[in-house]
Amino acid sequence: MAALRKRLCSSSSAGEDVLCDSAAVESLDDLQHPSAPLLCCHSVQDSLLSSNSSFTGYRGVLNWIIILLVLTHAHLFLENFIQYGFLIDVKKVLGHMIEDNCNWPSVNLLLASSMFILLSFLLERLQEKGLIPPTVTHRLHLTNLGLLVVFPAAVVLHVPTISTGGAFFSLWFYTTLGLKLYSYQEAKRWYRGARPDDSRRASVSPGEDMSSVLSAGLCYFLLAPTLCYQRSFPCNPRVRVNKLLHRLLEGVVLIQIMVGIVQQWIEPIFQRSETSFCSMDTTMRVELLVGLAAPTHFLWLLFFFLTHSYLNFCAELLRFGDRHFYGDWWNATTLIDFWKNWNVPFQKWCDRHVYSQLVERNVPPSQAELLVFLMSAALCEYLIALPLHCCRLWIFIMMVIELLVALLLGKYFHGNYGNGLVWLCLLLGPPLAVTTYFHDHYVFDPHRSRQPSTQLPVDHGGLLQT
Repeated sequence: MAALRKRLCSSSSAGEDVLCDSAAVESLDDLQHPSAPLLCCHSVQDSLLSSNSSFTGYRGVLNWIIILLVLTHAHLFLENFIQYGFLIDVKKVLGHMIEDNCNWPSVNLLLASSMFILLSFLLERLQEKGLIPPTVTHRLHLTNLGLLVVFPAAVVLHVPTISTGGAFFSLWFYTTLGLKLYSYQEAKRWYRGARPDDSRRASVSPGEDMSSVLSAGLCYFLLAPTLCYQRSFPCNPRVRVNKLLHRLLEGVVLIQIMVGIVQQWIEPIFQRSETSFCSMDTTMRVELLVGLAAPTHFLWLLFFFLTHSYLNFCAELLRFGDRHFYGDWWNATTLIDFWKNWNVPFQKWCDRHVYSQLVERNVPPSQAELLVFLMSAALCEYLIALPLHCCRLWIFIMMVIELLVALLLGKYFHGNYGNGLVWLCLLLGPPLAVTTYFHDHYVFDPHRSRQPSTQLPVDHGGLLQT
């Protein structure tokens, strides 16, 4: 045994090392020796964090990053509290939503959406009874959807008492409702086209009312966390109360953190920015640029709240089974992969009702993808710019620049380098565009005088004194 160990793993008489590997051990006659594993302890393998490694257990690294973020931002929150004082006011948040005690334009706007839902339901009921031709029903549906898009925009632009928060929530609600109702009428039209005329009434049991079937299916669809309609959805057998409470608590905590970021960090900086960036002094420029971190955190928290906490809470409450709300967008090596995975419900809606329809009309797939992307960019611009009353196309331009980056640089960056490029675009593009919009809103918006103002405490250290 000693002679064999010396032969394999010791230096030769000329001073050259002899490699000890599994292949050398396998060539020996005494491979079945009881102490054979002791003869060689090395094998060909990659480091766990290298790009060639197939290791995927990064949960501990994620916990480490979360702890570092909490400790770092605890320090920043403490420093901000010492400089600005305690500025979080829940009443002010409610004031941003309901404006005043007597006039609630955003709440009234949400209640008015029931008219469009009722009209869509009545059109489908008349169509099922054969009282309206299909072409007329389709045109009336499109007219209803067109009014659904124009109506909230007109209210936001021409009602001076509506707040920014109420306008944001109303436009997001109406946009989601519009996508749902479009999918509802389109899927109903596909169902009718796929079955003979004499079997349409047979699809409902004799003791079942057609109106109850339509209303129950539509109500569940409007509440379900999906944008694509179908007759029956996959459902879990029961509501898991522990998961429901978990998501509820998670959402409450995230909302409190987002409110704290807005009132403690973002508003003090922007409300002091009375001039353009070029006219600011050095101190104000530094404060404004440092404040970019706060909108960045706010956007990521809002994204996590909407795509994970809120949608999973609704799915658990309704026993909705399909909870693939996002893919592994954090591993995307191209921006195109990120856009396909960051919002799966919207991506499904675009593929089902826009992309596939364009391809069926002989539009080239590349042009259809471009049209879908431009539609998404215009929709993001509509949701951000309209409530702020300053349509400067920052969001649209940012997304077009990201598209150019994906087309021009995507072929040169692959693997980890491509993922790094994606993260660089995500950390710089959306936060900078949204921050620019909010800065322009606070500085140049003619309606800013109607927004409730915050009386900031005087900073005796000199950072907040004008």
